[in-house]
Order: sequence, then C-alpha cells, then structure tokens
Amino acid sequence: MNHDDLNHWSKRAADWASDYHSHLRDRPVRAPLTPGAIARQLPAQPPEAGEPMETIFADFAAIVPDGMTHWQHPRFFAYFPANASPASMLAEQLANAMAAQGMLWQTSPAVTEIEQVMIQWLRQALGLPEGFTGTIHDSATTTTLSAILTMREQATAFASNISGLHASPRLRFYASAQTHSSVDKAIRVAGIGQDNLIKIETDAQFSMRPEALNSAIAADLAAGFVPAGVILCAGGTSIGAFDRIGDCIAVANRFGLPVHVDAAWAGSAMICPEYRGLWAGIEGADSIVFNPHKWLGVQFDCAVQFLRDPTPQVKTLGLRPSYLETAGREEIVNFNEWTVPLGRRFRALKLWFTLRAYGLEGLRARIRNHVAWAEEACADLAAIAGVQITSQPSLSLFSFALETQAKTEALLARINDDGRIYLTQTLHEGRYVIRVQVGQFDCTRTDVQMIAKVVAELMT
Repeated sequence: MNHDDLNHWSKRAADWASDYHSHLRDRPVRAPLTPGAIARQLPAQPPEAGEPMETIFADFAAIVPDGMTHWQHPRFFAYFPANASPASMLAEQLANAMAAQGMLWQTSPAVTEIEQVMIQWLRQALGLPEGFTGTIHDSATTTTLSAILTMREQATAFASNISGLHASPRLRFYASAQTHSSVDKAIRVAGIGQDNLIKIETDAQFSMRPEALNSAIAADLAAGFVPAGVILCAGGTSIGAFDRIGDCIAVANRFGLPVHVDAAWAGSAMICPEYRGLWAGIEGADSIVFNPHKWLGVQFDCAVQFLRDPTPQVKTLGLRPSYLETAGREEIVNFNEWTVPLGRRFRALKLWFTLRAYGLEGLRARIRNHVAWAEEACADLAAIAGVQITSQPSLSLFSFALETQAKTEALLARINDDGRIYLTQTLHEGRYVIRVQVGQFDCTRTDVQMIAKVVAELMT
C-alpha cells in the first residue's frame, strides 16, 4: 500500500464511518458474543505475502463492527463515555497523517505550543485562576501516578528517586473510599504500598470528613510515619461523590501536604459556572486531573493535568541526557519531562478543533442537557414499581436497584443482552446497584428516556 492507495482508502474509510454513525441506533450497544468468537474468525498464522486492501477492508467490515461494544452509541449509559465528536475525529486523522513524536519542543514546535495554549484555554473555561499551568497525559491513571510520584519525592526531599524507598521513612497518603481504583494502582506502582494508603471515612453525602483527615494525619505523625499527600475526589466513579474540596485542602495545608484532585469525569462540567460550587476551594489544589475525552467530545486519549507549580513534577519526572537537549534552548518547555512516557502524541490538536468547532456555549448546552435528562430518567425509574433509587443524581450519574441482589443482577443481564441500552454495576454501601451515566456526545432526550422504557419492559 502506498500514499496513492491511502488517498483512495481514506475516502472509503470516511464513507464507512459516515454510514456507521448514521446507523448506530440500529445496532445493539454491546456485542452479543461469547469470548473467543472474534479470534476464531482470524487465521492462526500471519500472512507471508501482502494481501489486497480490498480483502482486508472487507474482512474488517465483516468481522469488527459486530464484535464491538459501540462507545459512540447514543444509548451508551455505562462507565463514562469515551466521546469522539466529529471535529475531534477529523483532528485525529490529521495528527495520524503527520505521525509526529512530540517528545521535545524541537521535534515539533506546534505540538508543544498548541498544548500550552490549550491548557490555558481550558484553565479559563473551568474557572481556574491564573498561574495554573499543565500538560496532557494519556489517561487519569497516568496523571494520578505522576502526581503521587511527585508527592513521594517532595516528602523525601527528592531522595527516593536516587536512593530508593528503603532509605526513606514510611510514607502515608490519604484518600476517601470514593476515589477511583487508579489511586490504589498509583500507590502500588510508586512503591508506597497499599497499606500506606489510608482511606478516610466519609459523611452522609459520601464526602471525606475533614476532621477525620486531620485525625489520621496527626495519628500518623505521632506514630513516626511521614504524611506525604492527600488525594481528593471531585465526582467519584461509583456514585459521583464529591469531597469537601476546600475544607480538606485547609487540613492538608495545616500539615504542609500537597493535594491532588481527581475530577476525571466531572471536571468537564465545570465549564458551566453553576456547577463549580461542587468543587469549591479547588484553587488551593496543587494538581488537578480531568478528562476532556469523557464529556467534552475530545477523542480518547486526552487527560489534562493542571499544576499550580510544575517545578516539583518536572524535578521528579524530568531527565535530560545530551541526546534530548535542544541546543541554545535550555529553558524551553519539553513536556516529556512533565509526564511518565518520553514519547508524546499530538493530543492538543483535537482539543483545538473541538473547542473551536462547538465553542464553550455549545459544550455547556450538551452538559446541561445531560444533567437535566439524567434527573428525568431518575424520576421515571423511581416511578416503576420495585425500582429503588440508591443514589440521587450527581450531575448526570445516579444508581438504582431492585429489592435483592439476585434480582438486580438478573435485570442488568437482561438489559445488556437486550442491546437497546448499556448499563453497568457498582457496589454502593455494600449493595450491588446499577449505575446510569448520561454523557454520550450525540445522545438525545429520547435516547435517555429509553432507559426507563427498557427497564419497565424487562421487569414484566
């Protein structure tokens, strides 16, 4: 295949994509397959000779779409959507065509400088104060790891990168049980150890209790441990819980501890000023992560980290051997020094296209609709006999259950086998419940109303 062939097949692919999106509502959201069904359709050995693209494309069309869970389906109400607006898709095509490796400013100046500007656009859009800067990671998991590694180094006077943790006192980190499992993973990967992640009790609203945080830090200091950092939750994955951000930051400040805030899905909603009370006090955080790929229509992967001061993170993650130097530009920003990977994709391009194509008002309108439609769906479900609302809407996320776990599990299985909508489960206060999250970029009110319709039908 050469570039002339690419020109032809890119047009074919665009036609296929248009048809795919036009008929998504006709497909089941989740593939009704058993494990191994796709693998059995592929040859066991790789081809010795090249095959015609006509054959390859035909196999793709015959095998792949029916084997997918369709994340762009307008009735995808599971997890959180990995949205891809048309403008974002176009930007990804262009980024893929250039195939730049933006590890340094000099390897593609536009990659670095557009990223810098997009961070500032988003900072303004979310109402964060001047002074915050940041970078783009692949996911919130990597972002949180970067923040925790930085906290670890600050707590050890930047010695553990050199000497290892064996030479350091026992470090302690603090988070609520509503934080995402990526926090636990980062604690493990950073060498801290799961036992040193202290889960702070929450109040009736499932928010971290500041007084409990204060007591836990004080007790650890008395025991000879070294508190290293606090991780707060702004929109938990399970039921959408928000910690009392400002109050908890005040406690962390009392002990001189840095704070990272996980706002992976809910952070996007903060482009709407009326929701910012949910994370009041956020300006005191040292690190914040939110995923434009979850609710702003920017194609996966795109996780934005805001930093009040990037210096500690660059000191933690930055390495500059001679082959990564830019002659005469010692003070230039090289974003590989802000993140774990050396290699960097041109992720800022899809942010630039999306923000310009829809504008903040267009994106706000979508988010406001999703929140309103989720509240309607919750009320419609509550009106169905036997359905119990187990957590009220937090922005566009809520949960429900039937009277027993067995009935709830059976209902969820019927819903997802039916294919018209897709929902997932969580454990809430020890109870198996079904999550509903409204946030797919192209969903309509009619799509969201389908939730209660399907549940009512499948309960009879």
